[in-house]
Amino acid sequence: MTTSPVGMRCPECAGDRTRVHRGVGWTGTDTPYATYALLAVNVIVFLAELGSGSGAASFGGSLGREGGLFGPAISDGGEWYRIVTGGFLHANLLHLAFNMYVLYVLGTLLEPAIGTVRMAAIYAVGLLGGAFGALLLTPDALTVGASGAIFGLMAATFLIARDRGVQQIASLIGLWVVINLVFTFAVNGISVGGHLGGLLAGGLAALVVLWSERRIGGRRGAVVEAVSLLAVGALCFVGAVLAAGQATGLV
Repeated sequence: MTTSPVGMRCPECAGDRTRVHRGVGWTGTDTPYATYALLAVNVIVFLAELGSGSGAASFGGSLGREGGLFGPAISDGGEWYRIVTGGFLHANLLHLAFNMYVLYVLGTLLEPAIGTVRMAAIYAVGLLGGAFGALLLTPDALTVGASGAIFGLMAATFLIARDRGVQQIASLIGLWVVINLVFTFAVNGISVGGHLGGLLAGGLAALVVLWSERRIGGRRGAVVEAVSLLAVGALCFVGAVLAAGQATGLV
């Protein structure tokens, strides 16, 4: 037997190249376009925060107040857009830099493996799941940051790398998740609900992708997968709206 990048193979087929079959409408190219687009959007929004007087060490700027995740504004004011916009705002440069670094690392690993559309979908589901978790645990807190979406990508990268048999990456990301969870619970001012919600939602989205690949496949699998991911995202959004109703209006 001969050792190869995909495991042990017989000498006769060790030199053969395995043909790769890509899922219909989901893979795109090896260039992580969704990752680059998300990086650009987050940076542009942060520059807009600076222009509005936000993005400093507090949430005092107008964009932070008007777009951050805040239960009373969602439940009483009907400002449901905060569930999404809060995930693109950041408190300061360090907050942005850390999240964007992790997004770049995870995105350049995950997107070429599953495709641009799937990558964007998992990011969106993680963002909505993070908003749900944050509002469920701390509805009266003003919360900003892409951490929910980032934790969603962490969970997805771990599960998909493990399913693909890339144990080294799976182990590394698993350790990364554990370390970040320790910081989540140990450091004040971090949204525990946002991180846990994003982690669970992103993990569920990844399981949908893997289930679709293994059980269905083809065009029908792509349709079922898309509907399932939309359903998960919608449930997180509705859950966030309902969780915001717990708010007392006191910060």
